[in-house]
Amino acid sequence: MIKFLLGIIVGILLFFFFLYFSGGESVKKVGEGLTDTGKKMEVLEEVIRKEKSEVGKGIQKKFFNEEKVVPKKGQ
Repeated sequence: MIKFLLGIIVGILLFFFFLYFSGGESVKKVGEGLTDTGKKMEVLEEVIRKEKSEVGKGIQKKFFNEEKVVPKKGQ
């Protein structure tokens, strides 16, 4: 428990030192980069969802077509 609290305190101190010495400009740059990455990820998610639904429909059609065909019994 003590190590956990010490870790939180050290993390907060490092964060404030970062803001004090680098300023808000570096935080803005990081935020802008993350925003751009988020937009790219949204586009990729949409592409993956569309492809997933198309593939899923193809599999369902193939599965149901195979189900309808009844194998003939041998002699």
